[in-house]
Formats: sequence, C-alpha cells, structure tokens
Amino acid sequence: MIIFYKFLHIHEEPEKIYDNLNQIISAQDMLYCSNPKCSHPFNPDKSKFCQSCGQPNLTPLFRNRYRVIRLLGEGGFGRTYEAVDTDRMDDPCVIKQFMPQFQGTSALEKATELFQQEAKRLYELGEHPQIPRLIAYFEQDKRLYLVQELIEGQNLLAELNQQGVFTEEKIWQLLADILPILKFVHDRNVIHRDIKLENIIRRRTSMHLSPANSGNLRNSAFRRGGRRELVLIDFGVSKQVTGSLMTKVGTTVGTPGYSPMEQMRGQVFPGSDLYSLGITCIRLLTKCLPKVDGSDDLYDPINGGWIWRERLPADTKISSELAIILDKLIQDYLKNRYQSADEVIKALNLYSLPPQPHFVKEGRSAVNSARTQGSLPPLNAYLTEEGQIAINSSPNQSRQINSNISVNSTEKSNTNSPLNQSSQRIVAVKSTFEFKVVTVDNGGQQTTLNSGKARFFEEHLGSGTVMEMVSVSGGTFLMGSPKDRGDGDEKPQHPVTLPSFYIGKFPVTQAQWTAVAALPEVKIFLNFDASRFKGANRPIENVSWYEAVEFCARLSRKTGKKYRLPSEAQWEYACRGETVTPFHFGETITSELANYNGNSNYADAPKGVYRFQTTDVGNFKPNAFGLYDFHGNVWEWCADSWHNNYNGAPADGSVWESGGDSSLRLLRGGSWNDHPPNCRSACRLRYQPDCKASIVGFRVAISVV
Repeated sequence: MIIFYKFLHIHEEPEKIYDNLNQIISAQDMLYCSNPKCSHPFNPDKSKFCQSCGQPNLTPLFRNRYRVIRLLGEGGFGRTYEAVDTDRMDDPCVIKQFMPQFQGTSALEKATELFQQEAKRLYELGEHPQIPRLIAYFEQDKRLYLVQELIEGQNLLAELNQQGVFTEEKIWQLLADILPILKFVHDRNVIHRDIKLENIIRRRTSMHLSPANSGNLRNSAFRRGGRRELVLIDFGVSKQVTGSLMTKVGTTVGTPGYSPMEQMRGQVFPGSDLYSLGITCIRLLTKCLPKVDGSDDLYDPINGGWIWRERLPADTKISSELAIILDKLIQDYLKNRYQSADEVIKALNLYSLPPQPHFVKEGRSAVNSARTQGSLPPLNAYLTEEGQIAINSSPNQSRQINSNISVNSTEKSNTNSPLNQSSQRIVAVKSTFEFKVVTVDNGGQQTTLNSGKARFFEEHLGSGTVMEMVSVSGGTFLMGSPKDRGDGDEKPQHPVTLPSFYIGKFPVTQAQWTAVAALPEVKIFLNFDASRFKGANRPIENVSWYEAVEFCARLSRKTGKKYRLPSEAQWEYACRGETVTPFHFGETITSELANYNGNSNYADAPKGVYRFQTTDVGNFKPNAFGLYDFHGNVWEWCADSWHNNYNGAPADGSVWESGGDSSLRLLRGGSWNDHPPNCRSACRLRYQPDCKASIVGFRVAISVV
C-alpha cells in the first residue's frame, strides 16, 4: 500500500506579528463552530447558532485555550486553522483537525496511524528550533487534533516559482541549514522520508543576519553553521528505526521524484534522506520538477542516471566541489552515497558550531587584537567564604570581556563610564569593581548618587567571552509585600536569612549563551540563536526554563562549579540591594532608570519611553550590590516551583519545591513590555517551564564553597 500523507501547511500567507493589540481584539470578535462539516465556521460574536450549519454551542475558545483566527485550508486528511494560544500569551499556532476523506477501513487506519505518528515525532524532535514544536495533541468530540508552532514563511517550491532557480550560493546556504537538522533527526533514530521543496520553509521572520558576500558565502555560511532560516516540516511519514528494524520492509511512503529506490521498496536509512536532499538541490538549480504523469526531465531512464547538468539554465556555472558532492548524494545505490549527515558536513567543511560573537556595545565592537589564540589557559578558580579568589593564571594575561570595564590588577574603573570607541579593552582578572548607585523620590527625581564597590570573579566561557559573577553578602531581609501594598501572591511578608552567594552581574547575554550552547549537550539541545532581538550584549530571551537549566548544567560541567538558577528568595534579596522600596532605586521607576513600558507611570513620576525591545545589559545604574537590570528588560527564571503565596516558605533562602505546582515555574523582574507594577522587586509571575517568549531570560547563581 502506498500512502501519501498531506496536510496544508502555512507557507504563503502574509506575515502576521501579534504585537498589535487591535489584531488580537479583532480575533476575539469571532465565535467558532466545531462542526467539522461546516463550510464557514466563523461567526459574529453575538451569534447563538452557526450562521452556516445551524449548530449551537458556539465558543470563543476552542478547548478553553485556543482562539481560532481563520481557516487556512483543507486537504485529504482534514483542516488546518490559524489560531493563538491564550495560555501562552497569545502565541500564534496551527491547529490540525484530523478529518480524513478516505474510503475503506485499511486506508483510514493507516491515515490515523500517520496522524498520530506526526504528533509523536514532533514531540520527540520539537526541541530543535528548525522543527515545528508540538504544543498539544488530543481527542475531542471523537476527533483528533494536533496543535503545533506556527511557522510563518514560504516553502521552497513557492520561492522557486517566485524568484527563479537557485544560485550556487543559495544551495550552499541550504545545505548549511538543513544538514545539521538531519544530523539531529538521524542521531535520534528518526528518518524523515519526505524531504522535498514543499517540506522546507524559509521563515519570514528571519534571524536578521546580514547577507554574506557572494564571493565567500560558502565559507561564511558554513562557519556560522547556517543562518537557521529554514525549517523542516511534515514528519507525518517519518519512521523510527533501530538496528533490528532498519532492514525490514514496511509500507511505502514518500514522494515520487524525490525518494530513492530502497525507500520505494519499503526500506529507509539516513542515506535515504540525504538522497532526497540532493534531489531537492538539483531541482532548485534547474527548476525541473516531477510531472503529473510520472515523467521527469532530470532523469535519463534509458541510461539510468540524473542529467541535471544538462538542464542548468544558460550561463549557469556550478563549481566542481559542489557538483561532486551533489552527484554523490543522488547515487541510485545506497552503498555509493554518503551514509550520514556527518559525512556530508565533513566533506563540505561545515562547522556546526558558530564562532563566539564579539561583544558589542551600542553598535561598537570591543576587539582585543592583541590577544593571541590559545593564550588563555583554563581559569581554575575556587571560592572561599570570604569571597576571595585563587587563580592559576598569569597576572599579565589579557583578553576581551563583555562589560564596560577596563582595569588591571592595580587600577579600578567606573562601570558606568561610556565606552571609548577607539580603545582596545585589554584587562586582567580583578577582584573588585566600583560603580554609582542612584536613588530617586516619588516623582522620579534623583535625590542621592552614592559610590559602591563589590567583589566579583570572571568565568571564561571561551573565545574571549567572560561571565562576571558578583559576590552578594549574606543577610536578613523582608521578602514580599506588606499588607497594604502589592498583590496577594506576594504575601505574607516574611523574614528570610540567606548565606552569601554569587549571582550574575547581568542577565545572561547572547554572547554568553552562544558560548555555552557550543559546549557538549547534557540533556537537551540549545539553539545558538534563540533571541528575537539580536545583539551580543543584549540579554538572551525566548528561552525556556528547561533550557536555562541546561545552560547551567553545561556551564557546571565545563567549570567544575555548581551553577544554577537562583532561588526566588536569592533573586529578590539580590534585586532589592538592601532596600525596602518597590524598586531598588526608590519609590518609583522611570525610563532613565530601566527598560520597561513607559506608556504608564508609577507613583508621581511622569510617563516615559516605551522602547519595544530589549536593550544592552548594563545601560542603567546598578543597585547597591553592583547588580544590573533587575527591573525590566527581561523576566528572569528562578529555580522554584510555583506557590500561590508565601505560607510555609523557607526562611533560609533555599529553593522552594515542596507543596508547590511543579508544572509552573517562577519568573521575576518584569520586562521591556511590562508596565511599572510588574517590574517591582516583589512582583511574581508564574509560567509553564517550556514557555519561550521575547520577554523571558535569566541570570545564574553559584553558592559559596
């Protein structure tokens, strides 16, 4: 039996970014009819019965969670809808309704199996940023539904039709993007079985990387590990394989004109996907596609071989290097092909780990041209109760750091001073730094400006990237809000006594994230380029609690220290900086003090600036501990489970797990998109640990040994 599994995917619709509140409100004005035979399921919000089919029980939320925006299309397996997930901050998503149009029990059973299989594969593989993430899979009203991440963009078939044949440079880029995905998939014993133009989508919201020069695109693309603009979709016919199952004959699935001989006979291997990728490349180079009658201008049936060179457009030249690799990918016999994505990656000199980006401050690169490669031995430091550091390194070593500090072992510098564009930041490891602390009144006017000093150590992450960890002396503070202020989950206010600890001077930056993401995996994959707002010195965002924990695990394994997310008590103690006011700089907040939604004010301060994005860390004054960006910019994950209030909370500042809801995790600090009350020192937010949003980041902590 041959099954061709097909759902309509969103890849040619106009881009929709749901930052516009009016778009979200307009979606709320429609009620949804769940009758699968209804031809027009959307109804005005005052309707009691569906205006198309007459069915009652219309609902604004499907399954009390998803707000359906519109029908995207229909296929042989059912319908596909665009929706938003109200449990995930109105995150756009796609709902697939299984409604097969098949006759016969056998075909229906196979179709159901493939639909369920797609859900399983997305669940297993969706941690990769270039594979659609599974959000939910369920049965309702005797119908199956699959909810997955919305991939906005255009598939390669549509791109080919609109823009014409691909250049060699675009093929290099395609290989740089897709091969690491296939390596990820094959390493998990999954074969896609349907690689083709229609199943590769180029995200419309690209990674905002500047285009490479065509003369050296192959090198630059490969050394970056690709641009990660392409997404591999449609895992409905993918196959889980093991050593015992690899050679067994099964149901034939795939697409004629892309699938190799062994696959059409029911057997698949990693090389089968590589064959389909090679065929995809030559079709993009020639714009020769399989015909409806089964014929193919790219294949010579008499002599048995692909004749893609003869079908190249006039004046098109392909390098011998690319041609040799394509020819090996599309060999008829499996034994003559590459056997793994790794083999192709090595043949192409594709480095899957990108280099660490230079630190950038306000568009300026801090480049240490004097640092020679390999001049930095591992930093073997240990911490004592007094916060002193013992370091096995030469005092005259120099390197680039991710902060605005230029000092050596005998000189101090104010971290709030502007960066000198022309100077090179040559610095040495130090144990203290100086800073200025501002306090304001109810109206946001500065009342004091004091000097401060703090101890810290530097963790070398590789390629000149450094993380600064600041010493926070132990003490007792009142956690939460008093009875007459704050929200109910911030009470009762209670004393907490904490031992000393170290915490990140800033939220983790994108440069630091990239360095640690390049380290060997502990449990889960980390996307090198996760953030929506790009910048080496901006905070990493759009990362889940699980990914933040993985970051800590990789860093711990590299350094031998026990890095982790701070407990909620540690976070608030560090944020307050020995203050009791709503914000560490006083009774109010202004846009000169933090990055938040300045369209509203707090106390008697005026409204400010709404920047609509993150800002570089360290742009604003620190608190009395010398810590930056606790108010606004990004919400920060904490280690604790969610508790509805502080009844029974630990008094020692430890992570609070017992009695809580482990399906929800703590976030603190507010973000660039939040109004002032959400940015207070005491404000708490709960969210699912797999939540990813452009308002969510984290910083790390480490206990004193």
